[in-house]
Amino acid sequence: MNSLTPPTIQISIDVIDLDEALRLARAAVRAGVDWLEAGTPLILAEGMRGVQAFRREFPAVPIVADLKTMDGAGLEAEVMFKAGASMVVVMGQAADASIIEQVKMAKRYGGKVMCDVMLCPDKPARARQAQEMGVDYIIVHTGFDERNHAREQFGRILSPLDDLPAVLQAVTIPVQAVGGLSIEQAIQTLEMGAQIVVFGAPLVVSGHEFKAQAGFEDKLREIVERVRRARTGPART
Repeated sequence: MNSLTPPTIQISIDVIDLDEALRLARAAVRAGVDWLEAGTPLILAEGMRGVQAFRREFPAVPIVADLKTMDGAGLEAEVMFKAGASMVVVMGQAADASIIEQVKMAKRYGGKVMCDVMLCPDKPARARQAQEMGVDYIIVHTGFDERNHAREQFGRILSPLDDLPAVLQAVTIPVQAVGGLSIEQAIQTLEMGAQIVVFGAPLVVSGHEFKAQAGFEDKLREIVERVRRARTGPART
């Protein structure tokens, strides 16, 4: 990516009430966000109905369904693509067969697949394998529980920034980093070469419960403006 290629800004809607999710999604679109993510809490609470509601409300906006699929990947993807999702998420820890099946279903419905390499022993290698199996995006993710446990029990700060450079070197498809990042750190991922920046907890969605932070739209608009001004990293080939 270079300075002529603006980053994609994604917002994770990690609430469990559909009315609130739609309210936040409207605010996010007004603030200038590019992609809406039906976060895992919303998927658990509302399933395909949540994605259908997003698609009705925002017919032209790309929608990510964060399924975190480990098995039944093709069938789960089909449900979400039929509901209106543009992209679905499969875990890198899933079997090769699951990743392959989700890619097949994405091709059938004209959708895309994101592979989340959270907890993979060798994230760069698994990202490369996922790319070879046909996924469209890689998510470098340090999980909520993993981060909190490391901080509370051992005083360690874990971050997807630790893994991002090696993953960026391993693949040529777009990469995003997720997991407790500050605005400055999220912008840093773009400077390193990531092409998608994701915001959710704890910046605009609570890190302790499935509710939005106060001043959601104003905070998000400020974030979007800062990202748009950010210097981005060099193109990867």
